[in-house]
Amino acid sequence: MRFLIKKTPDRFLKSINDEISTILNRNFENLYPDYGFTEDSDKLIMPVEIKEREDHFEIKAELPGIKKEDLDIDMDKSHITINAKKEEEKEEDTKTYKKSEFQYGEFSRTVYFSEEIDTENTKAKLEHGVLKINAPKMKKEDTNGKKLIVE
Repeated sequence: MRFLIKKTPDRFLKSINDEISTILNRNFENLYPDYGFTEDSDKLIMPVEIKEREDHFEIKAELPGIKKEDLDIDMDKSHITINAKKEEEKEEDTKTYKKSEFQYGEFSRTVYFSEEIDTENTKAKLEHGVLKINAPKMKKEDTNGKKLIVE
């Protein structure tokens, strides 16, 4: 049995927004799995900022409350994967109440590059909850060619 429901402008706009989100999720999830759109509230999100400069890439990742020993960064010439674990427990005990809070989670984010990076000279630094990675681009070899001497 179907019911006729009057749609208010707010409900109408929300339904259009939901449809657009569904289409984006379905079409782009396979292209960029690490940057996929998510509606899951249980997944932790790691915001990143990527800047391409003439000779290097700058990556900033927001990781509040993460210690450097809880970070694991894997890389090769085409991408960097940042993995982080967060385990935090707080307990407050007074005469009138007892309060206990905890947070556990894992973050993971992969950044793909348009050019190969120099993995030997890539550096990372964690300060005040912000991870900064400087990944130099591979130097391009001389493509003008060489003169061949005939013996």
